[in-house]
Amino acid sequence: MKRIAVLVAALFLLTANAWSQDGKGIYNKYSDHEEVSAVYISSSMFKLIGRVPDMNVGDGSMNLGPLIKSLNCMYLIDCDDPDVSREIKSDVNKFINKYKFDMLMEVKDRGETVRIYTTGDEKTVTQFILTASEESAFTFICLDGTMSREELEKVIAKAAKEMD
Repeated sequence: MKRIAVLVAALFLLTANAWSQDGKGIYNKYSDHEEVSAVYISSSMFKLIGRVPDMNVGDGSMNLGPLIKSLNCMYLIDCDDPDVSREIKSDVNKFINKYKFDMLMEVKDRGETVRIYTTGDEKTVTQFILTASEESAFTFICLDGTMSREELEKVIAKAAKEMD
């Protein structure tokens, strides 16, 4: 009986540790921190937004509606405190490495680095992460859902083209 209790306790600890290193866990760990700005958008809000027929942006040629309808939640953490930013960045990097995210894009400009990561399969993206880091600041955005890789790539390509 002791072995079962020990195994259950170990399993619980492993599960709790895995939970603490996902987007929600990172958000929960830092969202109440005084130096952190935090935003959470729930699946209910995305469903409400998704009822809008078309969500055209820019010159009107990019419709975000299908992408928004596929989202479950969004977590955003932004921090300008150097010590807290380093801690958040470390936790985010552990999360990215643990789940073997693919880096889609990296931009380095005047001391700022922006990276976009995804995980999923060849047709579907289940998580999208954007990180932006400067000398003393760090931003983490995590989108969870079941996004069409093709739709997401169109949005990223259009956004990159408009940045030129």
